Amino acid sequence: MKKRFNHLFQPLLKFLTIGFIGLFLLIIYVEKVEVAWIEIVQVPLMLPHLAPELEGYRIVQITDVHADDWMTADRIANITRQINDQQPDLIVLTGDFVTGDANRYSPALKSFSELKAPNGSIAVLGNHDEATDPQLITNVLESSGVRVLQNQVMTITSKGAFLNVAGLGDAWSGKDDMEKVLQQLPAIGASIMLVHEPDVADRTVKTGKFDLQLSGHTHGGQVSLPFIKLLTPPLGHKYPVGQYQIGDLIQYTSRGVGTSGIRVRFNCRPEITVLTLHTPTPESANIL
Repeated sequence: MKKRFNHLFQPLLKFLTIGFIGLFLLIIYVEKVEVAWIEIVQVPLMLPHLAPELEGYRIVQITDVHADDWMTADRIANITRQINDQQPDLIVLTGDFVTGDANRYSPALKSFSELKAPNGSIAVLGNHDEATDPQLITNVLESSGVRVLQNQVMTITSKGAFLNVAGLGDAWSGKDDMEKVLQQLPAIGASIMLVHEPDVADRTVKTGKFDLQLSGHTHGGQVSLPFIKLLTPPLGHKYPVGQYQIGDLIQYTSRGVGTSGIRVRFNCRPEITVLTLHTPTPESANIL
């Protein structure tokens, strides 16, 4: 009887041991490894209204920094170095800079003072920012050389050509004013919309004025499992991650560099996005 028991128990014990070890390693991976394992994502894009002089123009996007006890000034400084390594022409930051107490965590954003791009750095705020102290966050960013757009348009002149970058106020918080943006938008040049929540693209495309919208907000779901719908917040359900074509508008939703809620990632690495813009020529068509 004892022999038979051992014969049955030992395989079960082995199975449970392997299972516990596997579960332990998975927890370590999602909480310690992937959450800090930033991927540089290369995205070539052809913009119909991009001037030939801007062929190959490089925009680096980050989003959803979520400065907190984990996303410290040192981590943000490391992200800044990785951004600079991509040699961007322009850097854009699409919201949610802090989680929780802005007074406590916004000083970490001063690491962005080391960002380097010929055409500077532009940001919009997200729903987490608006829920804390948006003016304080704006002040810290702008004192660090990052211009914050709140329903405003900035036109970049490069090599004699124009690139319009609009920053829409946070839609979740009701701070967005599309009409105000359109009133400022020049009639010439390619136009890019920055807005934290990606599903605003359904409104952006209706204007017929923009080639590209860049957003964040969803974190790519943070956990991506086969055959299971991503868990994403409101205004992040339709375009939760990656690139979409919506009529004449390209929408790109970055997975972001930080987390909120549970600090885990699985099959959804944090992302620094390098967008290389191309003009609609036969040569760029071959590239894409």
